[in-house]
Amino acid sequence: MAGPVRFRRSTGRWDEDRVRRDLLAPLDDRFGARLTTPKIDGPREYHARRIEMDNGDLALFAWNDDGAYWLGNTETPETLWRTDKETFDEAPFEVARWAQRELTYDLQRQAPWLAAYEYLAWFFLPVLFSKDGRETTRAFFDRDAAGFPDATREEGLAFYERLLKTGVLDDHRYTMAAKLGTSERDEFARMRATMGEFDAAKLLADAAIPFVPESEQDSGHALDFAVETPGGERLVEVTRPMAPRNRPAGTAIAALRRTVDSKTRDQLAIHDDAVLLVDCTSFRDDEWNPIRAERPSVGYRPTVVFRYRPDGRCEGYRHGDVPLDLDGAIEWV
Repeated sequence: MAGPVRFRRSTGRWDEDRVRRDLLAPLDDRFGARLTTPKIDGPREYHARRIEMDNGDLALFAWNDDGAYWLGNTETPETLWRTDKETFDEAPFEVARWAQRELTYDLQRQAPWLAAYEYLAWFFLPVLFSKDGRETTRAFFDRDAAGFPDATREEGLAFYERLLKTGVLDDHRYTMAAKLGTSERDEFARMRATMGEFDAAKLLADAAIPFVPESEQDSGHALDFAVETPGGERLVEVTRPMAPRNRPAGTAIAALRRTVDSKTRDQLAIHDDAVLLVDCTSFRDDEWNPIRAERPSVGYRPTVVFRYRPDGRCEGYRHGDVPLDLDGAIEWV
């Protein structure tokens, strides 16, 4: 499975003839392809071209006397197989800005409803144009309201637009965007689970708690966040139960406990001092209300169980000695 789009950096010498011979020709043979001029002015002091495939794939290429940068959601031509990869942040600013503007131009024409949310569109560009995930990620935002039940597409997108507009996740763009996935299948349940990490990031950010996503541990596990507390660094793991309406049987409380149980048999069995955040944002009102009323124990402490609504309202409860001051971010029930 291909990952988020990244540049390939070539240190060789390039000109128009080599572009046609080593890039266009093999892609034309494979898919049918044409070499075109960019929709946006190319990066300063670079020559730039688009390669558009008959199957909808796209590649961007920019070169000067020092080398070249390739960005594509298609098969990589053999001449670029052993080149280094760079993210948008790692590539030269002029090249990265041009490529992102070029992709945004396409997105505005292919999915104007999504491009209208400019911060969300920018943040997720690496997966919205990935080889395997460009259709499924757009479908998730379109048909699943980014994971919110009983909400319009616009309400769901506006929620994450407000979060991403704060810039709190900018330094972790590839790490977080890649979590949404680049699968060719519409794995909406997994994508909803991923958005739980964005919800947790919002909760931490709104509480002014510094955090770093994807904390690698000596155990071989990567927990979702490392956070700063007055008592030092603590690990935070996030889980998002599947709504009971999507399960063959059971209640909302049973769904909550089953999900936490599976988590405690994995990462939390080893890192039993981590804080567990349980995101019930996928639950409708009639599924959340019994949890809200009973505040059931989930078999692990310290735990915070919470649910967001698209307007930004968050409510929840806690069990155990939670070392995070979340009072400014959550309405306790």
